[in-house]
Amino acid sequence: MYKKDLDLERQWQDLLSKLAVTFSKKPESLESVLFLIGVNELGQGVRSFSKEEKQDLMHIAICKVLSQSGFYQLEGLDESGWPHWKLLKDLPHFDLLEQEKLLKMHVLEYFEKR
Repeated sequence: MYKKDLDLERQWQDLLSKLAVTFSKKPESLESVLFLIGVNELGQGVRSFSKEEKQDLMHIAICKVLSQSGFYQLEGLDESGWPHWKLLKDLPHFDLLEQEKLLKMHVLEYFEKR
């Protein structure tokens, strides 16, 4: 593993520890953190979500974090207050590990800005 990968993993574990303090439970995965970002970006508070809504929340989170690098742009909110995003440029063709690293870097940047 390269030094930058070790640094990313250390920063990721630090973030998970901070989130554990905030939520009294450590998120178990990248998907869990994306779900939290999606709920935050939706801005409707904590409530029960259907399976489809949970998938939509993760999509919101992915679009939000990748918007920091110009991949997506917020188009607006629908009548229910759900954000909709427009793809501005194609995402790189990465394998799953590289995709995860890209998302983790952007998630870390998201939380640094807050």
